[in-house]
Amino acid sequence: MTDREFDLIDELYFVQHYTYLKEVLGWEDEILLSTLQSLFEKGFIKCLKEPDLEIFTKIDLMVSGKELYFLATKKGLMNHHAL
Repeated sequence: MTDREFDLIDELYFVQHYTYLKEVLGWEDEILLSTLQSLFEKGFIKCLKEPDLEIFTKIDLMVSGKELYFLATKKGLMNHHAL
């Protein structure tokens, strides 16, 4: 897990919208979206259309990530705590 992935998982103990992550972390869109994509591909985060509506299909976060909510998975939290 990279330092950026670690910092991002830190914000995803609860469901958070992209705009919240952007504001809190202060990262450029490309960095935030690519880090979210990396975490999603590793199974460390869930993507949600609404706070309680998970997306189960493959998704390109570089295209649609700005409209979504995110939450760390158990796997992501376990890896986060292991560091």
